[in-house]
Amino acid sequence: MRVLVTGASGFIGSAIIQELIANGHEVRGLVRSSEAATALRRQGVEAIQGSIEHTAILRQAGQQMDGVVHTAFFHSFAHAGWRAKLRIMFGGHFKHAPVRFMKAAVQTDQHVIETMGNLLSSSGGSLVIAMPTMTMTAGRLALEEHAADVQSVGGPRAASEHTALAMAQRGVHASIVRLPPIVYGEGDRGGLLPSLIQSARKAGKSAYIDDGSNRWASIHRLDAARVFRLALEKGNGSSRFHAVADEGIAFRKIAGYIGDSLQLPTESLTTEQGNAHFSWLSSFAATDNPVSADATMKSLNWRPEQPSLQDEWAKGYYIQSSRQR
Repeated sequence: MRVLVTGASGFIGSAIIQELIANGHEVRGLVRSSEAATALRRQGVEAIQGSIEHTAILRQAGQQMDGVVHTAFFHSFAHAGWRAKLRIMFGGHFKHAPVRFMKAAVQTDQHVIETMGNLLSSSGGSLVIAMPTMTMTAGRLALEEHAADVQSVGGPRAASEHTALAMAQRGVHASIVRLPPIVYGEGDRGGLLPSLIQSARKAGKSAYIDDGSNRWASIHRLDAARVFRLALEKGNGSSRFHAVADEGIAFRKIAGYIGDSLQLPTESLTTEQGNAHFSWLSSFAATDNPVSADATMKSLNWRPEQPSLQDEWAKGYYIQSSRQR
């Protein structure tokens, strides 16, 4: 298949690129920087440089593709274009800027999905969208059949899921691949796990909220990449898949890994203390997000093959790389 990957230079996108090439697909990557474009070309990947905000660039990138894997998203203010930045900064009171940022990010995400869906509709191509499992209802085991919950901590992104699955009505094979809060592996710089490590370094302690029994699911990036590739190849109509290896690790155990490795104490915090310690991550750090991948394993004939988070953590590179930041 001829496949476009957005966010092709990212931690997950780059793994998907490798997975697709290894399985005989012809790949094109959409990236923001010239450096990322050069790196892609060195791998033999056709690179298109530009922002997902620009319709003309999206259409150029998606032309004559059999499938699209969309992983790009505005995870930080720096990712947005100048028009979006102006709307975020000057669109109202400064305290509401985070809400405006998320609104702009989701609107851009929906724009990408609609643009790519329209391009693929005439050929019945495959569209695969990355979504966080934090869009699921907290406190219950999330199943593939469950729809995204607008009341969840990741609720604003539920709109993108609905937009993507609606593309099936236009003849597109639309698939959602949900990713857990911990997608781990060497080279992880911007994920939630490095952010937790930095919070611990800054505070002089690792922490969890209340008893820390809330769970976070996890997966190795290479196992996740295989789910994206299989969803692209096998997804039919509208489908939801879970790229999850461990359905739930108690947050206090994750905090313990970090504390022990940094030789720092690991402490329980109240919700108020957690807000100060974790900052923007506090609502996520308190969320119980167990996720099943049983249906995905059966429908895609997929099984995780990479080391567990505990085994990967023991290699030490997460702590080593955190010292270099």
